[in-house]
Amino acid sequence: MALLPILCYPDPRLHKVAQPVQAVDERVRSLVDDMLETMYEASGIGLAATQVDVHLRLVVIDVSEQRNQPLVLINPEITWMSEERVKGEEGCLSVPGIYDGVERASAVKVKALDRHGKTQHVEAEGMLAICMQHEMDHLLGKVFVEYLSPLKQGRIKTKMVKAQKAER
Repeated sequence: MALLPILCYPDPRLHKVAQPVQAVDERVRSLVDDMLETMYEASGIGLAATQVDVHLRLVVIDVSEQRNQPLVLINPEITWMSEERVKGEEGCLSVPGIYDGVERASAVKVKALDRHGKTQHVEAEGMLAICMQHEMDHLLGKVFVEYLSPLKQGRIKTKMVKAQKAER
């Protein structure tokens, strides 16, 4: 397993639309393992392949307190979402240190393949539902800050660019 570099906003590669996984093979399972290791090391609860510059429809999530219930979603699609909306504080491993309120469906049903290529249906509410929607946005090339006002987006972009220059 290996830690993967996480792209930081406003990197244009975060806006690429991910392609479907054609076959769940050893290469994909290895990527899943690397993504889980990367997510846990970064203290995140979700990571989309887009964030590690792999543009495949693949997401890993673990919202458990013990960090021992990984959920792998390959080629995920939302099949249902509640009309009820909730606004919660979101953060992102690609936008470190930034948190803001985003409104999302309070519950979702998702169909996806698991790490073995078997179809699974996941019903989620609360934090898991929000995380699934957040990570699936990445697969569409969308970062959570794009839900914020243009003023906030501009401030966040400026702050992130400054932080990246300071790191170099």
